[in-house]
Amino acid sequence: MDLIKLRDYLWEIPKTGAMRVPGRVYASAKMIDGMREDPCLTQVANVACLPGIVGYSLAMPDIHWGYGFPIGGVAAVDAREGVISPGGVGYDINCGVRLARTHLRFSVVEPRIDRLADALFAKIPAGVGSWGAIPGLSIEQLKQVVNEGAKWALRNGYATKRDLEHTEEGGMLAGADPDRISERAYQRGAKQLGTLGSGNHFLEVSRIDEIYDSKLADALGLELGQVTVLIHSGSRGLGHQTCDDYLKLIGGAMARYGINLPDRQLAAVPISSPEGQAYLGAMAAAANFAWCNRQVMMHLAEQAFLQALSIAPRELGFELVYDVCHNIAKFEEHNVDGRMRLVCVHRKGATRAFGPGHPALPEALRPLGQPVLVPGDMGRYSFVLVGLETAMRETFGSSCHGAGRLMSRMKAKREAGGRDLHAELKALGVTVRAHSRAGVAEEMPHAYKDVAEVVEVMEAARITRRVARLKPFAVIKG
Repeated sequence: MDLIKLRDYLWEIPKTGAMRVPGRVYASAKMIDGMREDPCLTQVANVACLPGIVGYSLAMPDIHWGYGFPIGGVAAVDAREGVISPGGVGYDINCGVRLARTHLRFSVVEPRIDRLADALFAKIPAGVGSWGAIPGLSIEQLKQVVNEGAKWALRNGYATKRDLEHTEEGGMLAGADPDRISERAYQRGAKQLGTLGSGNHFLEVSRIDEIYDSKLADALGLELGQVTVLIHSGSRGLGHQTCDDYLKLIGGAMARYGINLPDRQLAAVPISSPEGQAYLGAMAAAANFAWCNRQVMMHLAEQAFLQALSIAPRELGFELVYDVCHNIAKFEEHNVDGRMRLVCVHRKGATRAFGPGHPALPEALRPLGQPVLVPGDMGRYSFVLVGLETAMRETFGSSCHGAGRLMSRMKAKREAGGRDLHAELKALGVTVRAHSRAGVAEEMPHAYKDVAEVVEVMEAARITRRVARLKPFAVIKG
């Protein structure tokens, strides 16, 4: 595929054939060399064929092959004339990350890491089909969850008002329609609220080992040596089933709207169509389930800390820094060709990264820019960034979401054969608790890009700024 270098860290796929806009990829020269023959670049070009797309089909440096859209893909379509594509959101609707800080220092926790890891593993259900954090909810109760999001957690004692203030969208996406979620999706989600799941989902206890911007770190309450908690999960079986339901519905409706796309996985219908409106109501509902899910897990994690370390809540000081989502479609106003337009921004494996002063940000964080939480693999490090004004001009206020895979899950499991991954991670200073060896093998460090290189691209391109680096020392996996 032809790629034109526009400047350092920014490449363009020229508009050809059915493409309505060019594609743009944020990456280093080394990254581009590694992906020239990768199907993810073809997916960037395919996304550029969506009716109503504006600006560019974008890819972040953690890009890799996904369903329809590449993971790490961003596309904005005109809110009135464009289409909605479930593949641009993904199966795990509102998969996202939340960061909590504590008053603890690593030196205090270090002697009790095993006890803490055991308590977290016992308190927060993880693994394929995990359930049991909250007794099974009725469909009527689940309808309240998907309608209210994290507000349900607040109403039921799993959250504080401050938690919601430090969650993207306040933990509740407007427009949720509980009646657009299928009975099968509700059945799958009934016992899964407050559970981690499997795959690349995790809970990671880390220490801050580097501060890049002391003023921003102070404003976020982050200090060198501080113990933090990252939680990465989404909408579990409810979201997966919702995506599956609407891929079938929308895939079958495309012909009625005369939409032809180069990949059937890009199935899309007009936003204004009955099918498009139904999906948006269901997507918002699943997104709200995910926010409530992460909020409940944060509450459970706090309980595990208190139990394992035998300390009081005031001594622990467990507080949410921020919660971001990276699999979602949102209606936002952006400058397109010199004028403000309402667009629907699909972010698939990409994080919102609004710059300083944006009115959508919580008042306490508005002067800083949106926190962007970028987890790496479980053997190295994760990063806290903030969005910059350039992101508003170039990427529809979007940034990367993680390290990005180098290996498929199958290849990672093959390469892990015969290796003692728990011992290897222990040698790196990381204690792991997991339900299966296969789950750890799929997520071994070498299966991922170095996340430091990913965030360096975003900083060099002036999309985000690094604030702090987090070094994991205990990881809970499915």
